[in-house]
Amino acid sequence: QVQMTESGGGSVQAGGSLRLSCTASGDIRGILGIYAADWFRQAPGKEREFVASIAWARGINPNYSDSVKGRFTISRDNAKNTMYLQMNSLEPEDTAVYFCAARKNRGERYGWGQGTQVTVSS
Repeated sequence: QVQMTESGGGSVQAGGSLRLSCTASGDIRGILGIYAADWFRQAPGKEREFVASIAWARGINPNYSDSVKGRFTISRDNAKNTMYLQMNSLEPEDTAVYFCAARKNRGERYGWGQGTQVTVSS
């Protein structure tokens, strides 16, 4: 069983930066078996939306939503079983709770974290 845990959220002014972390814990076989990992976010009153994804084992094939492309960067640290989301040029519209999840090769997501709050003020 794998559990993902987010950290690094906070409050910043527009134009600022934050780096979120997502660490996988649990069964080592489960961690090694993660195919990819995703970042999602959910703003108040809105549905959860995809933000970015990356292949877990090799940290390749980053993918971004159009709303964050060019501002956010996703990366991996194998030694720490951790995925990062570097967020630059933050905008008030980025305010949301950010979640991470592991994903199987057939698309099923699991191990959702509790989320970390990001608040961007204008």
